[in-house]
Amino acid sequence: MTSRVLVVDDETQIRRTVGINLRARGFDVDLAETGEEGLDLAARHRPDVVVVDLGLPGIGGVEVIEGIRGWSRVPIIVLSVRDTEADKVAALDAGADDYVTKPFGMDELLARLRAALRRVIPADEEPSIETGDFTIDLAAKRVTRNGEEVRLTPTEWQLVEVLVRNRGKLVPQHQLLQEVWGPEYHDETGNLREYIARLRRKLEPEQSRPRYFTTEVGLGYRFDPAE
Repeated sequence: MTSRVLVVDDETQIRRTVGINLRARGFDVDLAETGEEGLDLAARHRPDVVVVDLGLPGIGGVEVIEGIRGWSRVPIIVLSVRDTEADKVAALDAGADDYVTKPFGMDELLARLRAALRRVIPADEEPSIETGDFTIDLAAKRVTRNGEEVRLTPTEWQLVEVLVRNRGKLVPQHQLLQEVWGPEYHDETGNLREYIARLRRKLEPEQSRPRYFTTEVGLGYRFDPAE
């Protein structure tokens, strides 16, 4: 199936350039100039990936991310001239999956798009993973325990998705950091440990003796539903 990409950017040249390049590579593309238009197209056309600028007229890019995250887990890539750590943190905390700074290379943007699409698990691919203590519903993107939903943040859910997709396998720290936070976070192992600890607090029967989310010291993490 052809993937649909929504590009939200107020710069005409960037919209045109990105749109032409994506269509030439077989993507369906929607282009929006404002945040309001972007939210409307996202709701009506349900894109597979969203590319959004932060400095938009009207509703800003962070508000667009938050608006989409209110109902969708679609991968969101920020494309912005803003390159401060504070801007990146704000966008990622709002629910963005990746961050590309302007000026940018089209090949890099296309690679980020392909990576984002690879991380999306089709709804018909083993939609429900059962453990002895909780159920992970990949289609609905939620975790339940005893029939009650366990609230996860967008980042926590992305981490669960990567581990579940590789269930039974050791996932190296650098892979988790790149797939969940992006390549610029390849050294943030402390941040990764904190998020693993959060998942254990929410999902493990005994946080101090993890049964499902286990650690290979110095190497990475593993999810095994059969433990």
